Amino acid sequence: MKRNWDLEELIEHFTFLPNEMKQVGNKSGETRLGFAVLFKFFQYEARFPFQKFEVPKAVIQYIAKQIEAPAELYAQYDWTGRSITYHRTQIREFFGFREDTINDAEEVIDWLCKSVLFQDHDFEHLVETVYRRFREMKVVPPTPDRIERLIRAAIRTYEEQFFQATLEKLPAASLSKLDSLVDSIAFLDEDQGGGSDEGLLSFQELKADPGKPGVESVLREVSKLRTIRNLELPDNLFRDIPLKVLTKYRQRTATEDLRELRRHPDPIRYTLLAAFFWLRSMEITDNLIELLIQIVHRIGVRAERKVEKEILNDLRKVSNKYGILFNMAQSAVNNPDGVIRDVIFPVVNEQTLRDLIKEFKHTGPAYREKIHTIIRASYGSHYRRMLPEILGILEFRSNNEVHRPVIRALELVKKYSDTGHHYLPMSEEIPVDGVIRTVNKEIIVEKDEKGQERINRMNYEISVLQALREKLRCKEIWVAGANRYRNPDDDLPTDFEERREENYKALKQPLDAEAFIATLKQAMKDGLEKFDTGLPKNPKVRITEKGNGWISLSPLEPQGEPVNLSRIKSEMLRRWPMTSLLDILK
Repeated sequence: MKRNWDLEELIEHFTFLPNEMKQVGNKSGETRLGFAVLFKFFQYEARFPFQKFEVPKAVIQYIAKQIEAPAELYAQYDWTGRSITYHRTQIREFFGFREDTINDAEEVIDWLCKSVLFQDHDFEHLVETVYRRFREMKVVPPTPDRIERLIRAAIRTYEEQFFQATLEKLPAASLSKLDSLVDSIAFLDEDQGGGSDEGLLSFQELKADPGKPGVESVLREVSKLRTIRNLELPDNLFRDIPLKVLTKYRQRTATEDLRELRRHPDPIRYTLLAAFFWLRSMEITDNLIELLIQIVHRIGVRAERKVEKEILNDLRKVSNKYGILFNMAQSAVNNPDGVIRDVIFPVVNEQTLRDLIKEFKHTGPAYREKIHTIIRASYGSHYRRMLPEILGILEFRSNNEVHRPVIRALELVKKYSDTGHHYLPMSEEIPVDGVIRTVNKEIIVEKDEKGQERINRMNYEISVLQALREKLRCKEIWVAGANRYRNPDDDLPTDFEERREENYKALKQPLDAEAFIATLKQAMKDGLEKFDTGLPKNPKVRITEKGNGWISLSPLEPQGEPVNLSRIKSEMLRRWPMTSLLDILK
């Protein structure tokens, strides 16, 4: 039970109703207060306190006031005598509970295996879940030690079933390849080389991080992903198992010693390895997408910085352009047959016109064309070789027809990635809208000698990558086999409707939508009423006339230093004279 309670919480959870007060009866002294505390504690927790002072002091004082007994009497309540045994029986019967049995424990273990452990292995969550289950069963839960043993027994039973089921799903070819990868660890330790099969990586290399963004990092991640896919793990191997459960086995595999890994029975060893590579495949796919996003962004940013640096060194911005244009137009109209040097230059000098020309080149289409030229040079000379590898290993998809042009553009780029075409064949249906930015269409879409439009393949690839980056970042396009960039439809559990009641209980929300809305409305109403009645009396808050009525808060007064803080400082100074409390907290 939590230690700190405010008055509203105490009133809500620990106020005796008339029929409950009858249970206190004519008990007196410490037995009266002890019974009342046990009663309300059980009503709130559906269990009895394991220790006398597990009950917060504020709760004891609030209950003591209701039954008109001194709070100090609680310390005198006999925690081991016959009275407390009788009191517990009386409270249990009032709430319709019974003591637990061996059959209850077996039932809870079976329930955990079937309904809980497939999605959650967090021990603290499981403890809360088990207590909640005993409350539903109207059974007084056993001691914490027995609860812990019960949960560990359930986990052990579930894992035995899970490991065996996973082994049965794995084909013989996958088992053989998993063993080969484990053997590659010893191979790498003896000879600092690659994996045993040409073109495949070792287990240690597959565990490595991607490194800084660059072509080599991309190619290395592609090799990792290709090695894992060579294992031929079934697509449905862990489809119904949440990632947080698989992560437990992945971490175990990554940290276990080689000898320990080999010593496990087949069901455990193969499940641990399969879970590791299943999740590692997702991580590497995510890493590849992150590298792609960062590289495309970096190419553009570097080009812009380079052009901007040239601009800063060369540009003198011209002000009052409309005034200059007016003066030039007026002089030209008044002297239509005059010479420019005699008519225009006296109104606008030659240097100002040259500055205008430079400014236009650095801000209009010429500026964008210059940036594109630098991007093209960087992409063509270095980054372009990564594109076929990425398109060959990743599968991009979209659930929205609006974004299909980018998917079709990727397919087109992949189709011609190994050809020597400088221009895409116009016989192809080339997606332009939704792929090429409007401001770049004049640069990307060229015209030949006959005036027919044509699209340079490299320029188109750059536009496709830029569009892909934008769509990936907002998940309008997703990647098969990824985690962070997975199908947005998979963000909700696939069995949410089937397990609707359990899911709502976990969220602590009512199944009835009307009840949820009513509770929300009431909370809003209570909050607004509290604000409305409290604001006029609050000297530290006021509504100003600024805007539509800004709320102004006066600075809070500094709180006094906690009593124990000075004691902690003194003890620290005694033990470690040169260390400050701030250094410890850091």
